[in-house]
Amino acid sequence: MINIQYKIHDKYTIEFKIGFNAQREEVINKFSVNTWIFIPYSLDINRATYPKESFYRDLRSNTRFITPVYLLSEMVHGKAEPLSLLKNAFEKTSENPVKENIGDYEYNIKMFAAIFKSSLRNQIFYIMDPPVKEEVRHHVLQLAKDIEAILREYRSLYRLISIPTVPRECFDYYLFGDEFMSNIVHKQLFRLVNFLKEKHLHTYIQVKENIFKLIEKEVSHRKGRGYPTVEKESTNGNRDLVYRSGALKKYIESELFLSVKKKKDGALVEQLYYSVAAGISMIFATAIAFSFQMRFGSFTIPLFVALVVSYMLKDRIKELSRYYFAHKMKEKYFDNKTSISINEHTIGLSKEGVDFIKNNMVPADVLRIRNRTPLLEADNRYTEEKILLYRKLMELNREQLDLNSEYYISGINEILRFNLSSYLLKMDDPDVPLYILNQDGSYQEITGSKVYYLNFVIQLKYKLFESFKRYRVVFNRTGIIEVEELL
Repeated sequence: MINIQYKIHDKYTIEFKIGFNAQREEVINKFSVNTWIFIPYSLDINRATYPKESFYRDLRSNTRFITPVYLLSEMVHGKAEPLSLLKNAFEKTSENPVKENIGDYEYNIKMFAAIFKSSLRNQIFYIMDPPVKEEVRHHVLQLAKDIEAILREYRSLYRLISIPTVPRECFDYYLFGDEFMSNIVHKQLFRLVNFLKEKHLHTYIQVKENIFKLIEKEVSHRKGRGYPTVEKESTNGNRDLVYRSGALKKYIESELFLSVKKKKDGALVEQLYYSVAAGISMIFATAIAFSFQMRFGSFTIPLFVALVVSYMLKDRIKELSRYYFAHKMKEKYFDNKTSISINEHTIGLSKEGVDFIKNNMVPADVLRIRNRTPLLEADNRYTEEKILLYRKLMELNREQLDLNSEYYISGINEILRFNLSSYLLKMDDPDVPLYILNQDGSYQEITGSKVYYLNFVIQLKYKLFESFKRYRVVFNRTGIIEVEELL
């Protein structure tokens, strides 16, 4: 199946995370994502001012495995797979610290910490919107117990590698995982506290002591290990902590990110078409030259004029033919083709293409979902919205996914970040003066907000499954104000 999530990544960037879940009954799973971006005419974004190179400069994509899904309670209780694989890797490295065992040891630390992060986040999201509101307190207390159990089990493995025969780097890997999980606990628990304080004040009063004890325990642990902690009176804005947290995140999640090799799609066919275009123009010019030579003879003024005119027309015919073939290629070929691999084993490929299109080329369902207002529809006859179509095809090999991981990997996530800075260049000032009358007969100037709307209509397709999503980005020269999900 296929799904999508969105968020504001930063002031000028909207992020879409598309999940491609490869089904077991299919060896090759094929997905399609089409995104129509409706751009206000006044922003002056068009084929001339915003070529493909600019679009791909503003688009950043990351491809990674979908993190294996476990409940927090499943991570360490019973025959939990994450813990058993982790213990086994520690034991093998302790007994025989060769390169292969150390590599597996580091991999399992990263995977355990990444799964913990994902499971903790999912559990907190569940607490924020549980099926039964009365059970929030129970879920919070159970969450605290599960966190303590997981951290206790992980930290107990320290004794296995705290021996002279194990290289120092192994101890460093262990500390990286420990610090990362401690940071995640600190961040997510404060997210939970803020939510409870705002939405469930009664529950917050009941559980805050348990949560704060756990937070204090982690702060004490980090200080004991020498990890950086948040300082209230930091002279540099806790930049060392922020930098290190970001570096640890990249390190831990590096096992989930996939290698991608991007190249131009259809390059050979494109050159073949362009050669045909050149041949057509040459045939025209040669035919003109031969016909005039047969009628007027060699070295005559009419022949000279015919050669000049045929040369001029030859170039135009060549360019028109190139344009025709390029337009036809859009239907079958894309701009880029990307090979997706792990450990030098290809697990899939993706293709992407982008073009400005006319309103009459947009499917009726997409226009209906776009849902222009009557005023905008009337105005659109004169100042037409520009429409950018971004196409993506994804293929995943289920067998290769299974062969290249100890865990069951359901598929991959592609994270697309659209930076909108280029759309701000020709915007008006964000503040507009407005006036109102006061009751005493005077008037007052107030400030109105000038905003623009960027509409994304996204079509998700997998086999017979098809769904549409519509997002409206509200933004102005100062950046993104909000993103509304309208479908």
